[in-house]
Amino acid sequence: MVIDPSTTKYMIKAKIKADGIIEKSDVVGAIFGQTEGLLGDELDLRELQRSARVGRIEVELESKGGKSEGLLTLPTSLDKVETVILAAAFESIDRVGPCKASISVSEVEDVRVSRRKQVIDRAKQLLNEIMEKNKVEGESISENIRQSIQVEEIVNYGQDHCPAGPNIDDSDAIIIVEGRRDVLNLLKFGIKNVIAVGGTNVPRTVVDLTKEKITTVFVDGDRGGELILRELLQVADIDFIARAPQTREVEEIPQKLIMKSLKNKIPREQYIDMFNIKIEGRERSEDRHENGGEKGQKMKREFFPKKKEQQQPPQQRREEDEAEPVITSEKQKAYETILNEISGSLKAVLLDENGKELRTIPVRELTDEIKKADNITTVVFDGIITQRLLDIANNKNVREIIGIKLGNVVKMPKSVKVLTKNDFQ
Repeated sequence: MVIDPSTTKYMIKAKIKADGIIEKSDVVGAIFGQTEGLLGDELDLRELQRSARVGRIEVELESKGGKSEGLLTLPTSLDKVETVILAAAFESIDRVGPCKASISVSEVEDVRVSRRKQVIDRAKQLLNEIMEKNKVEGESISENIRQSIQVEEIVNYGQDHCPAGPNIDDSDAIIIVEGRRDVLNLLKFGIKNVIAVGGTNVPRTVVDLTKEKITTVFVDGDRGGELILRELLQVADIDFIARAPQTREVEEIPQKLIMKSLKNKIPREQYIDMFNIKIEGRERSEDRHENGGEKGQKMKREFFPKKKEQQQPPQQRREEDEAEPVITSEKQKAYETILNEISGSLKAVLLDENGKELRTIPVRELTDEIKKADNITTVVFDGIITQRLLDIANNKNVREIIGIKLGNVVKMPKSVKVLTKNDFQ
């Protein structure tokens, strides 16, 4: 007689191994034969099966290399103690048919617990489906209205008919994305100064806009986004770079990730230095001057260093090369306070030799400001200290630079003292 599944309480699960080829009937026969009389009349396996207190012994066997292995299960409606006694009796079997064998119980499963877990899991699934359905139905009205507004707001801007938000002309800053869907997603969350390039061939309309407005590129976190970014860095005047999380696309990320990505945007020059990007086909911003201007000064410093050294006495040069600035604990505390105050602002604070604040500027203007000033002694800024920044600071006699972290710096000038956020912890 087969046990009624509704009355099953426990399931004995065991593994069997035999040093020979055996069949299912051999295993069942060995269990009945070798447990007969072992546990008394109350737990005789044949009687338990006749009274439907235990079910059929199920056996799955696999033979390989002249040996057999398998699993066996036995459902019972006995109580806990009786079930484990029966399970232990299985392990007393040492032969199956003509072969030496062993049975080891792997688990005595409480079927009611498993069934209860299935009920709970299914109930959770059904509840989630109901809640999701109600959520979709509740949002459908507002979502439909929002989408219709987005379609009405999107415009074809300029002679290249680029998909864009309605505030492109009115805003001092723009956000460049890849395609129309990216524009729609940003419009959904109220970002209306956005325009799409539509691929790696950047339209002239977008290039011209970047010359007039503060420009942030916001691209996907995949290989395609990287290619578009590199093209834009070559042909357009980019100020900041923002990336969607790795493998994610701008068109599908939620508002929280959009705002986080834009908040964590990186100034162009820092991004180029951080990732060691080589920009070809376009002069760098600091070189777009006449030879008599900043570009000429930079070229002279790089290519005619001996001439500069010859104008100084050898003793003076040795003293300058060996001089290393020292930051006192009092100064360090003051710099830490400033760094904490500007954290997340992308600002730079410039100080003179007396520690007096000269001015606070955006980080994107920092290198140009250092080049044209002669009284900056200390720079505290919310950004990454790069090799280019250190070289410019060294040439302009800046003595101390304090930033968030140190970038890919190969040569550290001795005359510039560097501190990062980690030095204050």
